[in-house]
Formats: sequence, C-alpha cells, structure tokens
Amino acid sequence: MNPNESNETNESNETSSPDFFTASFTQNPYPVYEKLRKDDPVFKVMFPSGEFGWIISRYEDAVQILKDSRFSKDIVKRYGTEGKSIFSKNMLFSDPPDHRRLRGLVQKAFTPKLVADMRSHIQSIADDLLDKLPSQATMNLIDDFAFPLPIIVISEILGVPLEDRDQFRMWSNTVIEASTGKNEELFQQHEREFIEYLTDWFAKVRKDPGQDLISQLVIAEESGEQLTEKELLGVVSLLIIAGHETTVNLIGNGILALLEHPEQRDLLIREPELIHQAIEEMLRYNGPVEFSTSRWASEDMEFRGQQITKGELVVVALDSANRDEEQFKDPDVFDITREKSAHLAFGKGIHLCLGAPLARLEGEIAVSTLINRFPNMKLQKDVDTLEWRPGMVVRGVKEIPVLLK
Repeated sequence: MNPNESNETNESNETSSPDFFTASFTQNPYPVYEKLRKDDPVFKVMFPSGEFGWIISRYEDAVQILKDSRFSKDIVKRYGTEGKSIFSKNMLFSDPPDHRRLRGLVQKAFTPKLVADMRSHIQSIADDLLDKLPSQATMNLIDDFAFPLPIIVISEILGVPLEDRDQFRMWSNTVIEASTGKNEELFQQHEREFIEYLTDWFAKVRKDPGQDLISQLVIAEESGEQLTEKELLGVVSLLIIAGHETTVNLIGNGILALLEHPEQRDLLIREPELIHQAIEEMLRYNGPVEFSTSRWASEDMEFRGQQITKGELVVVALDSANRDEEQFKDPDVFDITREKSAHLAFGKGIHLCLGAPLARLEGEIAVSTLINRFPNMKLQKDVDTLEWRPGMVVRGVKEIPVLLK
C-alpha cells in the first residue's frame, strides 16, 4: 500500500493502519516513528479528529515546516470564520502581524531576567510541596509534585486564584484530549465553563487591577492596544494551559527516564552540575509535546516528493524529529552527558515556545530537588503498565506511583 496516494480508496486503507493512534502507539510510538523516517517521512493519514493530513517525521523536514511561512497557523483563515472556540484567537493560532502583536503583549512577562529572578521562589515552592507530603514512603509523582509546582507558578504570574487549580487541570485535560475526536459534548461544556470563569475574572480585574499579567492584558485591551475580548480569552486560556502542561510532562517524563536508567540518576546525583544537560536530554529523549499544533498549507506545493494541497493539515512529529538518527548520535540512548542538542521540544521559528526558559528552570529545580531529597526513589509499577495520556499534543503519563525510600 502506498500511504501517500490521495484517492478515496487509498485514504480508506490508510485509516485502517494499525500503527497510528492505538493504545500500543501511545505507549511507545518510537518504533513507528523510526519506520516512518525510513520509509514514509511525509506521511498522509487520517487523524483522530477525522481530518486527513500529513505527518512530518524527519528532523530536517520538521525544521523547514516549522519555519516556513507558507504553512499557516491561523484557524480563522483556514475555516473562514472565528467559530465559537475560546482558543481561536491567540498567538499560537495566528499569523503575522497578529501573531507579533499578541506575543509581544505576553513576552515581557517571560524574559530571561524575570525568569531567572524567580529561581529562589520556585525552589521554595518545590521544597514546600515535598515538605507537605504525608509521612509515608510513597507518592504519586504527577499529582503530588509535577502538577502542583508549575500550576502554582503560572497562577501567580497570571494572578488567578490558586485554589482554582483543580478546575484549570480539568479544563486543560479536556482540551488536550479533544484531539482524540472524542467527548465533544464534554469539551463544549468545559469550554463554556472556562469562558464564564475568565469573563468573571476579567470583570473583577477591571475594577481592581493588580501587577499580574492578566491585569496588564486587560489594561492593554482597555487602552486601545487592539486586544479584543476574544483575543483576551484566547491568550489567557492558552497561558493557563500551556503554562503548566509542558512542565508537568517534562518533570514526569524526565524522572521516569531517570528511574528507567538508574546509572544516569546516580551520575546526576554525583555531578549535580549536569542538570542543565540532563533537562535538555529529557526534552529530546521523550519530550513533553509529541506533535506540533496544526498548520495548514496556504497554497498547493510539492514537499519532499509529495503533493500537498492548499488547506491540507500538516503536523510535525516533534518526538520523532528528536530521535532522528541523521541528527542525533545514538538517538534511542538516554544520555545526560550528551552535548547540547538542537532538539525541537519547544518548536522552532516564530512560534517557538515563549515559556521555554520558565519550563527549563522549573524542570531543573524540580528534578534536582526530588532526586536529592529521595535518591533511592523507585517505581512502584512496571513501566509498561503506566497509562499514557490520550491526545495528540502532549506526551505524558497520567500517574507515576513511586517508593520514596
């Protein structure tokens, strides 16, 4: 079967392929990615949403797609309507010049200096979370540590109540799982709840603005800097979700890799200065964002021998590109001494993740604090029995039960 032919018969055959979006694929997609890079690096497939599109699996091709302005991120431009989604108007789903304007309003809160100044406070949050653990020998790494740390940090930056973090998590999970094409009714319900929550919060901020980022965005909107209500909703909802999701899974996947490779964990404990390289290797080896968000071809084009039609969906398999043997030596080996690599965990081009410095800092603090506090930590379950989160965006485990001593 040629998976790249576009007639109806072959598209039907593609959808029957057992390789993609199955439980075994979610558990370990890397053998499939290796085969794609070798045989079908620009691969046409039906996504769980029911839409046909292309998966890009090689590193060099991924970089080109991520930087090529012929691939649009603008949902409104693609479908000809703003739609009802809260997420249709933000910097992640927009093209220049709107992208530059929206990103510029937010980027000033995530400068390297401001992020670096947060180190001691983030360290205090990490210490406090571990100090508050019940006097027991076990914990769920995700619920007890990997999730609360970044959600506390982003909540403080934005100025939203920390006590609402469980609601943010519920809404975030629904958004992430929406890419499976399931539970559309639940997604719409939670989206409505999210909109109502943010609309009420914006009203409070307008009456009594503070020094937080939401206050700055609301004031910018009211002072005529072209931030519409839909843009305000889109930007803030993206910050809440993206502001913790990447770091949750960076910490979870990273600690999991150390637990699977105890010699690497022991090396990091002996040589703590390796933490910067270790975080970069965690991002490359089993990155927290498996696929890029959607792009659409703005014109008919040929790409690597395949005919991509205007309007077709194109997605980069970031975790595949980060295991490309043409780019990385021994890509399937987890090695925290690996020289700094140009991995694509945070994307590339104008849509490079603006929260990357914060995610890196949170990851460094979380991993270092945890392994130094509990150097003999072990998994309570076999790694093959851990349940990976559904969806096409993030790659992370739902729970990681560990023995601390």
